This record gives sequence, C-alpha cells and structure tokens, in this order.
Amino acid sequence: MLQLNITKRLGDLDLVVDAQLPLRGISAVFGRSGAGKTSLVNILGGLSTPDTGELTFNNQTQKSVLFDQKTGINLPPDKRNIGYVFQESRLFPHYSVRGNLNYGNKDKDSTHFNKIVTLLGLTDLLDRYPRSLSGGEKQRVAIGRALLTRPNMLLMDEPLAALDLPRKRELIPYLLELTQSLDLPIIYVSHSLDEILQLADHMLVLEQGKVLVNGPLQEVWDSAEMRPWLPAKEQSALLTANIAKYHDKYAMTKLLLDNGTYLWINGKPSALGKTLRVRIYANHVSISCERPVSSSIRNILSATIAAIDSAETSDNMQIKLALGDEHIWANITRWAFDDLALSIGQTVYAQIKGVNMTESELAQSF
Repeated sequence: MLQLNITKRLGDLDLVVDAQLPLRGISAVFGRSGAGKTSLVNILGGLSTPDTGELTFNNQTQKSVLFDQKTGINLPPDKRNIGYVFQESRLFPHYSVRGNLNYGNKDKDSTHFNKIVTLLGLTDLLDRYPRSLSGGEKQRVAIGRALLTRPNMLLMDEPLAALDLPRKRELIPYLLELTQSLDLPIIYVSHSLDEILQLADHMLVLEQGKVLVNGPLQEVWDSAEMRPWLPAKEQSALLTANIAKYHDKYAMTKLLLDNGTYLWINGKPSALGKTLRVRIYANHVSISCERPVSSSIRNILSATIAAIDSAETSDNMQIKLALGDEHIWANITRWAFDDLALSIGQTVYAQIKGVNMTESELAQSF
C-alpha cells in the first residue's frame, strides 16, 4: 500500500490527506479545480514538501519511507524511483523520439526498450522529432520515457487534458494496456469522470483539500458522498460483467453479471470471457410491478427495492434496485412512485433501455 498522512498549507487551502492507495492498477485522484490534486501528486513525486506527516511506499518486496517529518527523511525526486507524466508532454525538441525515450534510461536494456516501444505503438516514430508528432503521440512518448526509468510507481497529472477528443480516444487504449501488461501502480489525476470510469480501479476524491471519500471505484461511485457531485442525468451504477456469448442471429452480445443474471448489448465489444465494466444510467431504467410482455426492451430483470431517496422539493424519486449483491438506480417521477405504491423490500422488474461500456468505444443496448 501507499500510505499518505500529510498536511500542506497552500495559500488559503489546507491540504490534509490521510489515506491508503493500493499498489496495483490505476488509482484516480478526482476533484474540482483547486481541490489539491496536482499538489498531492507533486508531494508524492518529491516536487513539493509537506509541512507535517509521512509518506510510505510498502509493496511485497520493499518498504520505502519517502517522507517523514519527525525523523527528517525527505527523499529527493531522483531517489524515489517514481515516474511522472505531466499534462504537457515536455519533450526535448532537439531530440528524436528515440533520444527522448532514452533520456534517463540508465541501463539501456534493449529488450525492455523494445517492450515499451511496442506496448505504446512507437516503433514507426523512433526517428521522428516532436514537432512532427500529434498531441497523442507526444504523450505516448512521454509515458514511454517515464516507463524506461523502471519506476516503482507512475504519476500521471491530467495527461489527456490538453488533447482533443480524437486524441483522447487514441491514447486511452494504450493506458488500458499499460495496466494489463505492467505490474505498475499508477496514480492518475483527472477532473474528468468519463476518463476515470474508463481507466480507474480505485478512486480518491478531494474537496477543498480534504479527502471526501476513498476506496474501490464501484464503492466510491455509489457512495452517498459521490452522488451529490452528479446531476440527475449522470446518476448511474457500475456493474462488473463477463462476455458470455454472441447471439447466433443478431449482432448482440450477452453479458453475465455476478449474480447469474444477464444483459444484452449491441455489437461485439471484445473477446469472449473478458471482464468488462458497464455503466447503467438511472434515467435509462424504468420500473414495473409485473413482468412486461411483448416489449421492445431486451433487458428486463427481477430486482428488489433496496432504498428510496428523494429531496422533499424534488418531483423525482431515486430508487435503488438490488440485483443480488449488485444494484442499479432508477429515476422515476413522484407521480409514478405514488401510483405504483412502491416500498422498500418490494420485488419489481427493472426495464433497462441503455447499457454503456466504460471503454473508449461505447456499446449501447436497447
């Protein structure tokens, strides 16, 4: 685990972080502008020094104290063995891609070099110079340069923020491949929830310098602390599903949920057996007290009402529907709620009009 227990005065903001982050997969740091996200990763990288506290990197093979105010330990950036990818690529314009990649690459291991170059799709770019690269290509080079230093951890500070949508879509598959191919923890700063949903396994939310919530992505996404951050149209649930089969006749794919129920989506998003994360918007879910017949909606699941949430002044009700150990939400009108006489513990049928994949290419179900 990466253990953080630090304080830092930043102008009018007091950054106070007491949290643990896993040393596996991608941990996203999320918050509004000025919440302290970049300041936190600068502290992790040794670019900024906390006022008090300690930072400890503790994996299966080593334990390193990066900072301890009480004992006077404060490792400089070059001693922390942490890679850093900034919002801008910061490449050397007079070096080729190969030269930029090898900057800081001390061991010049050709096998490792070729692995990173292949992983990031840089083989055909090695002899080109930064001025001839797209924004996405520059960021891939910057990531490769950081990886070739063989870091114990990679910090990424809004690496997609300066890119347009096509370049973001170009880069996200490479980031996903990194998490699958390299046993390397990544701390990923972003103010984009879409990026986080596509990439992250863990999520820490900062608000005015304080930790609002911290934990596995699905738990944080569904937490009471997170829901006020999302407008009604963005309220949704995250589910884990496995690709079980393709329809024999139609271009549709069957996804199995952990409780044995299933969802159908359009297209063939990936290989059979692959585990995917799906997002179901509350506005795409309706409720029926009896199982509908002769419906165009393909996904109709039996569910139990687990919770009912509504502000007194709101005309809408948010209904939490349990699907075994997992659940989804439905936004319905107060009129519909009263008409159906819904109550906690009641068995109903959830009609799911849309299912979104949290990948760079979205799949829809109707």
